[in-house]
Formats: sequence, structure tokens, C-alpha cells
Amino acid sequence: MKKMYLLAAMLLSAFASQAQQAIFERHDTRSPQFNDDGTVTLRIKAPQAIKVTVIGDCIENGNQELKKQDDVWSYTTNVLAPELYSYRFYVDGVETQDAGNIERSRDVRSFMSTFIISKEEGDQGWLYQNHNVEHGDVAHVWYDSPTLGMKRRMSIYTPPGYDKGKSYPVLYLLHGAGGDEEAWLTLGRTAQIMDNLIALGKAKPMIVVMPNGNASDDAGPLETGIAKKERPSKTYEESFPDIMNYMKSHYKIKTGADNTAICGLSMGGGHTFRISMKNAGTFGYMGLFSAAVRLEWNSKKTVAEQFEDNQEATAQMKALFAAKPRLYWIAIGRDDFLFLQNAELRSYFDRMKYPYEFYESEGGHIWRNWRIYLSMFAQRLF
Repeated sequence: MKKMYLLAAMLLSAFASQAQQAIFERHDTRSPQFNDDGTVTLRIKAPQAIKVTVIGDCIENGNQELKKQDDVWSYTTNVLAPELYSYRFYVDGVETQDAGNIERSRDVRSFMSTFIISKEEGDQGWLYQNHNVEHGDVAHVWYDSPTLGMKRRMSIYTPPGYDKGKSYPVLYLLHGAGGDEEAWLTLGRTAQIMDNLIALGKAKPMIVVMPNGNASDDAGPLETGIAKKERPSKTYEESFPDIMNYMKSHYKIKTGADNTAICGLSMGGGHTFRISMKNAGTFGYMGLFSAAVRLEWNSKKTVAEQFEDNQEATAQMKALFAAKPRLYWIAIGRDDFLFLQNAELRSYFDRMKYPYEFYESEGGHIWRNWRIYLSMFAQRLF
């Protein structure tokens, strides 16, 4: 028995020593390197590699080969504007991260190394960074969804000062296909955006609720469990009151349409489109970011044709605008594959004389746009 204890102690000591050694490891390859001329140099040490490439939104044409000097491969970007950028390496075709960069994020099932460029206070990159300002808190909570028959997870941002007893308006912020309750926090930089906008006096303090929009899953990205889960009989839109009921009973929120907003990207924009339509008078502010605006997800008909075939939806949309919401905001990049759908929706709204605001940006269906849309939309609320 003593020998067994001694062996266990030796194994534990070896493991602890190895773990402790990892704490003090240093990578001698500097990456990313921020250069004085506004470019960024990315490097990876790969002595035996034959070919190394890098892909990302900071890379010219999205994909470039690195040049080798000694054992280190490197690539220098063009001058970069203030923004959050992501990239990853391929060493002889094998995907890998930048070992010198501890900053990374997950998009669906893909990991990317990241960095932020900022040139002055208030620019887009500055909004995504942590600064010496008052910070809100982020909680990950489980709520009961009787509609879907399960407990589900969501993330909640509360603004600085929330614990002092005051009630706050609430924004429901919905992710896109493949995302989950952490997508807006990691890729969207929601906590940093809200902290910084509030500190600058450009946004009202608010609670931001980021639910999981995958109705068949309790948490995480869609169907990543060991066994594929059965789809529930009810939809995410039908279950949304479960989320709002939890917020009313567990958080200090102001109620009424003037204090309630909802927005989302892509699939989450489609959820926003349908949830708000089915709950006329509930939301005073609605934001559609690159939204999939279909009454039925796979419909091939135009937006106008879908409403013509669906009298219930037509009446619901009429009731939504009869409630006189303060803002119905549509934003999309001109290269987005959903641009035509959004143009159809705007055409239908114009014909029906429903008031909305439209913002068209550069680019396509990308997080760079959605972070900007959130930054803009948050400043219009409450």
C-alpha cells in the first residue's frame, strides 16, 4: 500500500512539475508584431516545413504564402485600419494557430488567432478593447424552457452599477447559424462595446441578453453532442417568452416596449424578424443585421409573395407597426448573399408604408460588419 501511495505521489509530482514548466515557457518567435508604419508582421517557427500559408481578414486577398528566413516563416500585412482581425496558419496543409499569440476565438467549429488595431480613442478597434473604465459583468445562467422541455443556457451582460439596485432596459441580442450563447461575447465583443459606449456616454446603460438560438440544444453550437438530438416540436420563436419570463423574475429590468429591444445577425436577424412580428407591442426597438428574412426558412418566394400567402403573418406585421415602435433598423453589407432578401423586405415595407431605417455598409456576411452594426444600434436605444 505504501508503495502505491509513493508511486501516486511521484506521478502527481511529475505532472505538477510539467504543468508548472508550461507556465514559464516562452516563445522566441514574436507574433504578431505591430509595426510603426501600421502594418502587422505574423510569424511561425516551422524548421521542417516546405510551405506555410496564412488566411484571414487581415491578409491580402484572404490567403498568402509566408517567406522563410532561417527557421521562421513570416508575412507582413498591408496597412490596417482600426478593427479586430483574425487569421490562422497552414503548415504543409495542416491547420495551426499562432503559438506566439494567446488571443483567439471560435467561430462555429473553427478557431482563429486574433488581434486588434486601434489608432485613437473611440475608433472601431478601441471599442473592442478593454480600457480603464467602469466594467459591467457577464453571467452564464441556466433557465427553464417549458416550451422546449429543457433547461437552457444563456449569457447576460449587466452594466456597471447594476448591483446598486436600479432597474435597466434590456436588449435581446441573437446570434447566427452555427453560433451559440457565447458568440456575441467572443466574436462580437459585446461586453467591451457596451462598457466603452457607456463610458463615453454614447449608449444608455442596459442589460444585454444573449440566448442560445438552437432550439434542439440546451447549450453550445448546434448538435455538437455525442448523439444527434431530436428537434423539439416547438420553435425557438415560440419559446422566446420563456427567456423573457426568466429575465422578469430574476433580473431588475424595466418593462414595456420603450425599455425592450431585440436584434440579431443572420439567423438571429430572422429570429428577430419573426419574434417581433408574433409579439406586436412587446419591442420598441428592432434591429435586423444581415437578416434571413423569410416567414419560412426554406421558402423560395419573395417576401411580398410570402406575406400575400400568409394572412396571419400579414395581420401580425400590421399590428407590429400599428403599435408604433420607436425604431425598426435594417443593416446589411452590399456584398452580402442575403442582400436581395433584405431589398425585398424593404420594398414590401415601402409598399405598406411601414416606417424603417436602412444602413448599407461595405462587405458581406461577416463579423466585422455585425460588430459595427451592434455599435451603431446600441447608441440608438432607450
